[in-house]
Amino acid sequence: QALRQISQRTISTASRRHMENRVPEGQRLFQEDNGLPVHLKGGAKDSLLYRTTAGLTMFGTMYALYYLLVSSMPKKPN
Repeated sequence: QALRQISQRTISTASRRHMENRVPEGQRLFQEDNGLPVHLKGGAKDSLLYRTTAGLTMFGTMYALYYLLVSSMPKKPN
């Protein structure tokens, strides 16, 4: 009996919280024709994330190519 009251209370209080619908705001932002690609329309945060991802990708590619070159060279005898 007590467990049922506790579970009903937590469910009923959780359902009373009001969540603001921010979907129309996001739709307006991403559908705006301002010449920006969609992955940069979020502002400075998106730009920073994009540049960081591109930089890490370039670094990883160069690192992999360097070690591919190093591993393809024959080892020098001691």
